[in-house]
Amino acid sequence: MSFLNLENKNILVAGVANKKSVAFHIGKILQNEGANIFYSVRTEERKKQLKKLLAPSPIYVCDVENEDEIKILQKALSAEVDTLHGLVHSIAFANYADGLKPFHETSKSDFLQSIDVTCYSLIRLTDAFKDLFDAKASVVTISISTTSMAAENYGYMAPAKAALDSSLCFLAKSFSSFSNVRFNSVNAGLLKTSASAGIPGYVDSYLHAEELTLRKQALTTQEVANCVVFLLGECSSGINAQGIVLDAGMSINYFDKDIVKKSRRID
Repeated sequence: MSFLNLENKNILVAGVANKKSVAFHIGKILQNEGANIFYSVRTEERKKQLKKLLAPSPIYVCDVENEDEIKILQKALSAEVDTLHGLVHSIAFANYADGLKPFHETSKSDFLQSIDVTCYSLIRLTDAFKDLFDAKASVVTISISTTSMAAENYGYMAPAKAALDSSLCFLAKSFSSFSNVRFNSVNAGLLKTSASAGIPGYVDSYLHAEELTLRKQALTTQEVANCVVFLLGECSSGINAQGIVLDAGMSINYFDKDIVKKSRRID
């Protein structure tokens, strides 16, 4: 038996967009560990695009904004397996189509859509699969390293992730009344993904964050995936209702002397 003990475990991975996605890297590790992987993506078009990349694992289409599609996903997966041992929720959305706006100008529709996709989808998915979950199943979502720092270009995504972080605790408590299903998140620092590329001004923020890490090297998508898979494994059985911050030490290094010198232009 391996350390992670994921061989032949059934894991649903929701939210793959392309080979740069955290979810894609998670799936590859799970595949190497011998797990049975089931993917869900938002559209039929994306399913076609990813068919070769994710082969031989099955791919289901589920737009999490549509509760009927969540029900269809549950029925389809229930027809394939008797037990689900893990769920990876790597889903988030913020509408930057109109460019960057001051936070106080955020539209109600955009804000609520972000909450729906980023946070509420986890609640709906876990409720849909509650009867299929193994008694000791593990649910892991992807959050961000801090939701209390007002990064202007991240806009209302941070409040949506804050709602996600809080929901984890309530889901863990709620499920504890009838199971030992665990709920955790990996709260990642800035990553180089296709999704982040759509955030206005993200490249400058990414490079600044890289300077702030203790190792002067940005967090990688692979490192986030590694942590997610650890939380899916039985070796992490004592971890529940937690957000594991993964930022290469960035959060304790804001007063690095070299960064301070640059900001103050001190010779």
